[in-house]
Amino acid sequence: MLPLLVSRWGPRAFLVAALLPLAAFVHTAALTPRVLAGDLPFESVPWIEPLGISLSMRMDTLSWLLALIVTGVGAVVLIYCRWYFEASDGLPQFAAVLLAFAGAMYGLVLTNDVVVLVMFWEITSVLSYLLIGYYHRRAASRRAALQALLVTTLGGLIMLIGVVLIAVAADTTSLSTILSDPPSGPVVTAAIVLLLVGAISKSAIFPFHFWLPGAMAAPTPVSAYLHAAAMVKAGIYLIAVLAPVFGENPAWHPIVIVLGGFTMLLGGWQALRETDLKRILAYGTVSQLGFLAVVLGYGTRDAALAGLALLLGHALFKSALFLVVGIIDHQVSTRDIGELSGLGRRAPVIAAVSVISIASMVGIFPTIGFVAKEGALTALLDEAVGGAVWGVVALVAVILGSVLTAAYGLRFLWGAFGTKRSAAGERIAPTRWPRPRPGFLFAPVALAVLTVAAGLSAAALDVALTPYADLAPLSSPGVAEPEHPAHLALWHGFEAALWISVATLVIGAAVFALTRRAAWNRRILPFSALDAYNLVVRSVGRLSVATTVIAQRGSLPTYVATIFVVLVAGEATALLASDQWRADLDAFHTPAQLAVAPLMIAAGLIAVRARKRFTGVVLVSVTGLGMIVLFATSGAPDLALTQILIETITMVVFALVLRRIPARLGTHNGSRFSIGRAILGAAVGVTMALVVLVATGARDVLPISVEFPELAYEIGHGANVVNVALVDLRGWDTMGELSVLVLAATGVASLVFVTHRADTLSDFTAPIPQQALRRRSPLVERISEAEGRPGRMAWLVGGQRVRPENRSILLEIIVRILFHTIIIVSLYLLFAGHNLPGGGFAAGLVAGMALVMRYLAGGRYELGAAAPTDAGRFLGIGLAIAVACAVVPLAFGFSPLTRGIFETELPVVGHIEFVTSTLFDVGVYLVVIGLVLDVLRSLGAEIDRQATAAAEVSAR
Repeated sequence: MLPLLVSRWGPRAFLVAALLPLAAFVHTAALTPRVLAGDLPFESVPWIEPLGISLSMRMDTLSWLLALIVTGVGAVVLIYCRWYFEASDGLPQFAAVLLAFAGAMYGLVLTNDVVVLVMFWEITSVLSYLLIGYYHRRAASRRAALQALLVTTLGGLIMLIGVVLIAVAADTTSLSTILSDPPSGPVVTAAIVLLLVGAISKSAIFPFHFWLPGAMAAPTPVSAYLHAAAMVKAGIYLIAVLAPVFGENPAWHPIVIVLGGFTMLLGGWQALRETDLKRILAYGTVSQLGFLAVVLGYGTRDAALAGLALLLGHALFKSALFLVVGIIDHQVSTRDIGELSGLGRRAPVIAAVSVISIASMVGIFPTIGFVAKEGALTALLDEAVGGAVWGVVALVAVILGSVLTAAYGLRFLWGAFGTKRSAAGERIAPTRWPRPRPGFLFAPVALAVLTVAAGLSAAALDVALTPYADLAPLSSPGVAEPEHPAHLALWHGFEAALWISVATLVIGAAVFALTRRAAWNRRILPFSALDAYNLVVRSVGRLSVATTVIAQRGSLPTYVATIFVVLVAGEATALLASDQWRADLDAFHTPAQLAVAPLMIAAGLIAVRARKRFTGVVLVSVTGLGMIVLFATSGAPDLALTQILIETITMVVFALVLRRIPARLGTHNGSRFSIGRAILGAAVGVTMALVVLVATGARDVLPISVEFPELAYEIGHGANVVNVALVDLRGWDTMGELSVLVLAATGVASLVFVTHRADTLSDFTAPIPQQALRRRSPLVERISEAEGRPGRMAWLVGGQRVRPENRSILLEIIVRILFHTIIIVSLYLLFAGHNLPGGGFAAGLVAGMALVMRYLAGGRYELGAAAPTDAGRFLGIGLAIAVACAVVPLAFGFSPLTRGIFETELPVVGHIEFVTSTLFDVGVYLVVIGLVLDVLRSLGAEIDRQATAAAEVSAR
């Protein structure tokens, strides 16, 4: 609904959009007593039962906290959007995608099925691509969106492999079951590594950290929500889910702690080099995500407790800071710290919000950041003192990272609100500050208040978050368990962690003072991760070009030969590798085979020697006509009917195409490698013959088709087994085939039409007089008289448009007499096909033959008069009817494509029975008509028009 609401109300519609995540937040908060009591809310609906995949949602402590963050921050950001955006063309779609992202993220943190989790994971990647690329006219936005999509989607696909491995190892896709009874072994270790690749790519952990700063090309609300509170938390969420159970896996700590610690240092260092407020926060976010990965991924109880508090604190303070930057950018149109001066006094509200948020980020009393940082330092210090090597590594990384955090935190405050001086030491004039509307300030102020409130409520948070922490072991292997498990509190006294934290703040302030005016343009390393990404992308592009040059040479024989070589190699390998060859051969089944087979073989051999294209086509069609006889004499009238129609249509299509190419083979390009082609053709024939022999003899059980006659009558209520199978028993296959037909028609048209795909045959009827100018008896039209020329008899509407040398009065009369009869016959075949030979496909071909006749007799004008509409409408309506037959039963609780049967008794007529699968057949009928019409309008009418236009140009 949002695109409609935003189009009507403008940015005010964001307030309506905020109601949905707000309602979800209230609902999640209402479930808090159940979560704290251990009565975890759980809902499950079976989905893909053969694979054991369910749409299941489970709210444990971790999911509860993430759901509150996703919905709460989402509602606040949507409210903020009301004042951030002005009305623009792309805003309705942006609003819908942002709300959809909130829903996908909500599902991701609640789902209890690992396969569904991957689906939500990839949905968030696609939606983030659309959000990052909101300013789609800017090349930087498009590049950043594509970069984020490629990196996170690649990680998601790698993660999918890990999900499959761990689901197979655990014999379930239920996340809670996997965690309660974790599998083990080398396969599980490989699965954990693959899962971590997905997690670190999503959460911008080195070496995938580079996409996050690039994503700052997105609007600030997107940065605040996706890149501070929501999407980047998906990877951290996965680490947090797995850490209590798989934290002792040998592959866990080297990946999580080393990469997380390095990311914290790298992001903090880079933040000190930036002059754009948003990029300072972006690299700060990268650093904080590394911090979260280290603490939550360490895998002990105390670290897990501190990590959840840090997760909450980061969502609050970082989203608030992004929103502050958005206000500054919106009001003064710059984020460059060199252009901002003296905003601290002019904008005291957002300055206060920033001070509180930065205080939480660096860990200053009494914010939630202080509580979390002290808890993390205490947990890691206990591990390091206890002799855990990874505890020492994690502690050192966190301490050094905290120093950099304090430094770039001060840099942000100074850059945004400090009074600057010029190179000569003079004060720069204060930046002009238009006062923002109060509603604009609501979101960052609310988040800052929650930052302090969460710190003051540390005891309550401890109670809420402890159930998750208790899932993890008390200490690492080889480390003595602490006497008293840690708990969250605003004040623990003057302990070691407090003094370490104070030291990081003091040293961080010194680092800021030393680096405030330093030049940071020179690279430390000759290349960066972004350079590596660009190199990979360029290399893929060059490889694709090189592959295309080799494989796509514009030679049809080369393509066909490649396909046949692969076919022979693949099938021959399978045949030779098998030692179970069985063949049950008969000389013949019906006498007709003895008469028809030699003719088909002879036609095939003569076709090889044909020198004229049309002769070759006719000879190839002889083999098709032979198949018609074989089908008809083997008890398959449906197949025979369809085959003869296909052969006729194919002949017409060949004739249309052959008009534009030389009549004789080899006129422009002679055939090369004749012997090689003959050998390859013989190899294909022999291979397929052997496949048929072996396949027919390999069956050792009765085929399911033996039951089709009975199933067709009992389930589909039809006596025509072929038709009932197509529209009922195997309806999904037919649905796919319809899609292929639509794609084929569109492909043919796109190759022929020069200007655009929307050319309609009805355009050709524009110069033709309408019914008022037509005489009905005899069948005459005074078309020429209406144009001031002597009148001639016209049996067809477009007959007068055909050049005299191409016109056949006899053909016009036959078509005039038979057209409507053929259409009636096609309708009969359509509705009789459920019990008699026919059906939608054959009926559509018959109707298509009627259109072919009209075109052959009267040219493109006659075709336009016969079908004065775009072929795409036939294709679209037919496919829509078929899809509706699949979807509508779902609304009544049935499986897709479930048929409905209506029976009644009518006077005189008697018993009437109607099966809804007939409607599916109607869809097939329309699609086939659309296909034939599209072929005629492209290979026929459009080529005629192009030839006429070319002749007129030559005449000039």
